[in-house]
Amino acid sequence: MSFTNEELAVMDSIIARYPKSRSAIMPLLHYVQSIDGYVTARGIETIAEKLNLATAEVTAVSTFYTQYKSEPVGEYHVGICTNTLCAIMGGDAIYESVCDRLGIKKDQTTADGKVSLERIECNAACDYAPVVMVNWEFYDNQTPASVNNLVDAIREGNPPAPTRGPSTLRTWKENSAVLAGLSDGLSEEGVQAGAPSLLGLNIAKSQGKK
Repeated sequence: MSFTNEELAVMDSIIARYPKSRSAIMPLLHYVQSIDGYVTARGIETIAEKLNLATAEVTAVSTFYTQYKSEPVGEYHVGICTNTLCAIMGGDAIYESVCDRLGIKKDQTTADGKVSLERIECNAACDYAPVVMVNWEFYDNQTPASVNNLVDAIREGNPPAPTRGPSTLRTWKENSAVLAGLSDGLSEEGVQAGAPSLLGLNIAKSQGKK
């Protein structure tokens, strides 16, 4: 099945942002995920055709970055950081607890299609360790109990708001569209940079440094 004319037009608008069309590979891959839920063969073929590239070039990008998925994931994709600091602070315990709660392991999805699970090397939020992300939204300072409550709420259809960012947790497809550069109108919602992230800056300012 081909993409609709409207979807193809959105792809063209994404490409038009860049002086060199091949620079649109990554946002186009996110856009394909916002439609299909993962990077499909038709997505790769369409992107390659639009950018005048070989499908192998598009595939190389899609398989290099872990944000692009070659298989369907859950409506809510949970990434648990188990890199050094988060692991020390409880990331490994969170991962094991959630696996038991959901009955799945990494790169698997619950039977209802609601939740999939991934071990992530780093969420770039060490000041809030241990950190969990759902559809790339932050849930900071987590514990096994809090993450079990989080996935329970998701499966019940009542996902809690992220710790930082928008006041509503959007689905995997919806946030993939945002990563493609399509605005959801929520960029000004919620806390952006919390106190731990700004601590060094505020100390510098208090000492008269710029």
